Amino acid sequence: MGRGERLMVLASCAAASLAAIAWSWTNHAMLNYGDAVAHLHIARRVIDSHFPGPSQLGSVWLPLPHLLMIPFVAVYAWWANGIAGLIPSALAWLASCYGIYKLARRWLRPAPAAIALAFFALNPNLLYMQTTAMTEPLFVCEMVWTALWLVEWRASLDGPVRTNRSAFLLGLIALGLAAAVFTRYDGWIMALLAWTAIGIVLLRRGRLASPAFWLASAVVVGAPLIWFGYNAHVFGDWLDFARGPYSAMAIEKRTAGPGDGPPHPGWHNPWVSLLFFVKAAEMAAAAVAWGNKLLVLCVLGVGWAWLIARRRAFAWSLILCLPVPFYAYSVAFGSVPIFLPVWWPHSYYNTRYGLELLPAFALGVGFAAAFVFAAVREFKPQAVRAAAVVMFGIVIWNAAEMLRERPVVYLEGTKNIESRRAFEIEIPPLLRTVMAQRPGGQVLMNTSVYPNIIAFSGIPLRQTINEGDQVLYSDALAAPASHAAAVLAFEGDQIDTAVKAHHEGLRRVGRFTAPGQPAGTLYVSDTWPAQSAGATPAR
Repeated sequence: MGRGERLMVLASCAAASLAAIAWSWTNHAMLNYGDAVAHLHIARRVIDSHFPGPSQLGSVWLPLPHLLMIPFVAVYAWWANGIAGLIPSALAWLASCYGIYKLARRWLRPAPAAIALAFFALNPNLLYMQTTAMTEPLFVCEMVWTALWLVEWRASLDGPVRTNRSAFLLGLIALGLAAAVFTRYDGWIMALLAWTAIGIVLLRRGRLASPAFWLASAVVVGAPLIWFGYNAHVFGDWLDFARGPYSAMAIEKRTAGPGDGPPHPGWHNPWVSLLFFVKAAEMAAAAVAWGNKLLVLCVLGVGWAWLIARRRAFAWSLILCLPVPFYAYSVAFGSVPIFLPVWWPHSYYNTRYGLELLPAFALGVGFAAAFVFAAVREFKPQAVRAAAVVMFGIVIWNAAEMLRERPVVYLEGTKNIESRRAFEIEIPPLLRTVMAQRPGGQVLMNTSVYPNIIAFSGIPLRQTINEGDQVLYSDALAAPASHAAAVLAFEGDQIDTAVKAHHEGLRRVGRFTAPGQPAGTLYVSDTWPAQSAGATPAR
């Protein structure tokens, strides 16, 4: 692949990214997902809180996406408007576009490789996600590059300079897998399978004692051990991320009422879970009427790839299909349901998980295109260019049809923000006014549920007393009026309970409602000591 070819790929993808960013900005869509807002909040509190530092990363979500955002959330406006999350996501998306094209070019000519890239890069769902702080763009990038490096590593074992090249690639694979481990839990399974396969290949060749392998193994194995150790040190339980109060399992138990039946389709049923994930992947990759056709086309493309590229390490790229068994198991037994608008209960939840299969779909489409080119070249060589135009047209038509139907992942985001939009519009102006009258005062509130209330108010996180402040938070719950200048409570939360038990000195100044959400109430303290404003709390 020449320099001009690389520049053309990057320039084209950058143009698509910028167009999506402009659309997302003008439609105020960067902060639709509550999870995106929460990721920005976690990154910000690492540097802006009463007790800043690594302990603010929390225990459930893995830390790499938040660490990458820290330099950008340091700019308050970028934290509030979502640009801080956009920057690493867009760069990861651009890298994944280049990676998918480079992977396809290992076996395909420029035209079918370009079709694979166009299918991937023009996908409206992933284009939208790369404008947000969600973790999918980063993880897709890690999957693509890990697959590419695995293919190159396996091919290097038979090359003339296999020792140096293969050792270098082992290091890259280890770093890619460690990054995946620190991004999403899918990455843990990917690391296990990829590194086990590498070990088996080296064992068969009598090279398992290679220092490069064991050094890289330390990186891969050390990644989850670091996360275990972090959870044990900060939260007192090395599995707090899996069984703690904020884990998916705990949330499922709290939200499932007695006698309600299965909490979601696919619960303890891997077959139904598989169907839901595959359907989510189809809906994320193609127009509604084309989903099953896309699946069949990609299966045929993979079959053709096996015939023509099996001896050129193609099998190692099949790690891109890992999301299929992973989510079949996770939806069934891992407390991560998927809801789709086309199937009961006809809702939107975790539809974005299907995006993880997009690289595999793109590669399958590329090989299917290569088969068509080969057939046309065999029987009617003069029609090859026309065939290319038709196939590019189909890819563009698919993207246009998805836009017309409105991308399912974007629709999920719009449903997501409806539950909190009223709070984010109404509460920040009043809170800003109240705190302007009490300069340096503290706000007692739960910042994890609606983080944008603070971001939109212009108040630093360190000017709040929240659930992450441990002893300081407990003391404030025992006497809200004497610890905070303002108190924001939502019906049924800890602060609401504390206000009802210790309402002395508190005066209600506003009440707020949103569809399907507990009402919020803003109080001001008439006994808050002004002389303590701005005081630094003791650890």
